[in-house]
Amino acid sequence: MNQKIKISLKQKQILMGKLLGDGHLETQTKGKTYRFKFEYSLKQKEYVDWLYTELKNLAVNKPKIKTIFYKDKIYKKYWFNTISSPSFKFYANQFYQNKKKIVPKLIHRWITPLSLAIWFMDDGSIKSKHHKARILNTQSFEKKEILRLINALKNKFGIQCKLRKQKEGYQIMILAESAVDFAKLIKKYLIPSMEYKIKELD
Repeated sequence: MNQKIKISLKQKQILMGKLLGDGHLETQTKGKTYRFKFEYSLKQKEYVDWLYTELKNLAVNKPKIKTIFYKDKIYKKYWFNTISSPSFKFYANQFYQNKKKIVPKLIHRWITPLSLAIWFMDDGSIKSKHHKARILNTQSFEKKEILRLINALKNKFGIQCKLRKQKEGYQIMILAESAVDFAKLIKKYLIPSMEYKIKELD
């Protein structure tokens, strides 16, 4: 499908959050059009169904279950794709470089509480049950890109963070003194099955 499509402001924020998290773009037309792919464990059915509801007019199929066999194990995946459209080229140009996902230089302009919530539902975790700090798993990004995100969180929302080195790369740690403010910022956007990630910060 090559026609341009209308993407609402809310949908744009969701797509931004997805690209910071687990969202993936692919092209089958040498960059003329792109589509979003959403694929999760079947355990995340509620989240995928919510995403589909929000992006329904952009989707090419309803969420489906597929079975994957890997190393003698069986995995159930739940997935849907958007249509392929030139309207998604903007996101590809901003978030991909040499086929690798990056953090755009202008991310501070586009990140919103909703996109933060999507990002956190994808890649957020609790540091420990004894600590208020929260983690954003950003190991797939370069250090300079993660610092770009830290600066955006600080300058736009007043959220204090720091780099946390791991074997696979760097995480963002939202410091305990900002954890409650961060939770307030995203709380109304979290789906019920994800609320445990901020439960004791209410």
